[in-house]
Amino acid sequence: MMRRIGVRRGLVLAVSAVLFVVAGAFAWQAHSLQQDPVLDNRAQLAGSTENGIVTVVSRGLTQVLSYDYTQPEATRAFADQVLRGQAREQYDTLFESLAERAPGQQLTLSAVVQLAGVQELTKDKATLLVFLDQRSSRADDEEQSVSAAQLRVTAERDGRTWVITGLQPL
Repeated sequence: MMRRIGVRRGLVLAVSAVLFVVAGAFAWQAHSLQQDPVLDNRAQLAGSTENGIVTVVSRGLTQVLSYDYTQPEATRAFADQVLRGQAREQYDTLFESLAERAPGQQLTLSAVVQLAGVQELTKDKATLLVFLDQRSSRADDEEQSVSAAQLRVTAERDGRTWVITGLQPL
């Protein structure tokens, strides 16, 4: 009976020692992973990808939501570069309306993205939240106004660049 208790104690101590060594090994591996330069590079890559998407979307929105009645084709050319799908359809509807009334009012629009951030990001698709201001002026009555807008923007990879495929006012 005493011998069984001694064997059990020895077995418990041996199992405890093995578990202690295994826990130490896991802790060392976890520490090594935290300092892995590959993981740091992945984080930097994700950050640079997000920054790139924010830059492309901000620049694109600034270009297509700015309009000068004396140069309407410039805005359309920007739209050809950065808009696809539903976003392009919405733009074409807006552009038609602007083209009809802008010359008579001598209307100009100037858009400025104030803040943009990525909400979701996959390899080929991103959703962004964008806050922008749009200033309009009409030369015929010297009236100016500023309006703020919040948009949920969908961007998709098109080859090596990103294009805007969805615009949802919030």
